Amino acid sequence: MLKNKENEDPKDFQRQFSAMSASVGPQRVQVVNQRSETSAVMGPGREPVGSSSVAPLSIKDFDIGRPLGKGKFGNVYLARERKINTVIALKVMFKSQMEKEGVEHQLRREIEIQAHLRHPNVLRFYNYFHDRTRVFLILEYAPRGELYKELKKCGRFDDQRTATYMEEISDALMYCHAKKVIHRDIKPENLLLGFRGELKIADFGWSVHAPSLRRRTMCGTLDYLPPEMIEGHSHDEKVDLWCVGVLCYECLVGSPPFETASHTETYKRISKVDLKFPKVVSEGARDLITKLLRHNPLNRLPLQNVIDHPWVKSNSRRVLPPVCMPVKP
Repeated sequence: MLKNKENEDPKDFQRQFSAMSASVGPQRVQVVNQRSETSAVMGPGREPVGSSSVAPLSIKDFDIGRPLGKGKFGNVYLARERKINTVIALKVMFKSQMEKEGVEHQLRREIEIQAHLRHPNVLRFYNYFHDRTRVFLILEYAPRGELYKELKKCGRFDDQRTATYMEEISDALMYCHAKKVIHRDIKPENLLLGFRGELKIADFGWSVHAPSLRRRTMCGTLDYLPPEMIEGHSHDEKVDLWCVGVLCYECLVGSPPFETASHTETYKRISKVDLKFPKVVSEGARDLITKLLRHNPLNRLPLQNVIDHPWVKSNSRRVLPPVCMPVKP
């Protein structure tokens, strides 16, 4: 089989990740360290995960390529790790900006959660390091970029492509939910496309590891907010089911279902589940979306049922990406 180096697992990153210095738990990962120019990398768990004999990573270990995207707190670049000659995405964020906005906890959460996820439709997090002014996340490179940009370029997707995405994201979210992880911000901007066009969930900044699977925090993107969040009720993993329904609609139509000119009107439409379909949406897709966009979270279609839905079954052309086997010494 033809190897795609840009889509391989950089195993040496994982070896370095398993040989980090003693780590600290949630809310205690040090983002700012004024005493050293480049600090040793620390793992996201509470227990020591190995010896500290491995030299800490620094920006000097990478060749930096073209920018892949821009964010509020920094940029993402195509990069290559020099020692193992592996292509990755390097997310560079400025500490001053994060401190100014008070979002250090989101970064800690993103690292702590994503570091433990292993699924072909979840973007891999390999490692991180930081210097005096910046934090660097070493991520899997998704060659085909953002789903959002692809959707804007195409206008909308057909049933086959959308159904494929529905199967992939449902499988990935089932995996996350089994690990008690709620994403809470599923939207085209947070979904990337791999080498074969497979969907990859990225950006876990709003996600949460909630063993009880119940939260009260208002978060996520306006057009994708479910009724329980808008109405101030506690929420659980079923917020992601709502988002899958909104995503399915947006993929098929080109715009989200409750979009209006004002936030207030959008809130009202979401609370009423004021759902209207253009003629372009097939009956099968309407049935799936209607069963996901239910006001009562308990009435939303479970993720396994999304995968087994007749419209998804008849249209999905999911192709799992290749699994990179460990290199034998």
